Amino acid sequence: MKISVFLCNFAARMMKIDDRTGLVLEGGGMRGVFTSGVLDAFMEHGLTFPYIVAVSAGACNGLSYVSHQPKRAKFSNIDMLEKYDYIGLRHLLKKGCIFDPDLLYDELPYKIFPFDFDTFFHSPTTFEMVVTNCQTGLAEYLSDRNDRQRLLDIVQASSSLPYVSKIVMVDGKPMLDGGIVDSIPLERAISQGFSKNVVILTRNRGYRKTGRDHKVPHFIYHSYPRLRVALSRRLEAYNRQLEFVERLEAEGSVLCIRPEKPLEVDRIEKDVHKLERLYDEGLQLGHDFCRKHLKKGKQ
Repeated sequence: MKISVFLCNFAARMMKIDDRTGLVLEGGGMRGVFTSGVLDAFMEHGLTFPYIVAVSAGACNGLSYVSHQPKRAKFSNIDMLEKYDYIGLRHLLKKGCIFDPDLLYDELPYKIFPFDFDTFFHSPTTFEMVVTNCQTGLAEYLSDRNDRQRLLDIVQASSSLPYVSKIVMVDGKPMLDGGIVDSIPLERAISQGFSKNVVILTRNRGYRKTGRDHKVPHFIYHSYPRLRVALSRRLEAYNRQLEFVERLEAEGSVLCIRPEKPLEVDRIEKDVHKLERLYDEGLQLGHDFCRKHLKKGKQ
């Protein structure tokens, strides 16, 4: 482990951030408050990227980053949670989603903390969000530069956790959380021509999912057999992606920002104090990253 950390630190000193560097945002439900802290620090330092690919909670946080609205993601993840209590079984029973979808994808972007659609649509950054096509069981990478409702539909689909969220229709196709298939879409960024990438993870270094994958029963998502197959391979796929990220990090083509210790925050976390601490850690590490890498890289 010490040798691995040494190699990653050495590689980090060699890689420079420039206009050919992409940004990859992992999901993780409420663990995404870490990412919102990092991105708030990036905004304060004026750090931008030409290309971003984001999944689930990373997509939600990435929207506010591209629209350049500091603290908006923190507000929606922490302040709103304390005020509106938008996570719970009552939302699942009443609205088919454990996160109140009306609050998050209607009231929030239009009334409570309006999303700056104009700034987002005119941004030079290409912003892709990962969704899982329930019919094919494959990941799709969607973006929108004109249609407000379609943009919100995409981010809602990307964030719709399986089993506890309704399927979201986008372009007439049934979609769910992109993390089912592509939790850390680094390969997508590379395929789009970005051989160097900054990756924001929501797990500490060396983390791996334990246990094993299980076949999903036929009565669950019975109309979508390929989705069931994808769900039955999640653990293996995620651990394989973590290994890929760490390998490229050691080689020097990836810079990672991740929590330094094992997390005390769950995917569906309601403890505001825990969330505040994780946000603060992301904010601090984001500042440290910018102070270190903007000296020689992108200004």
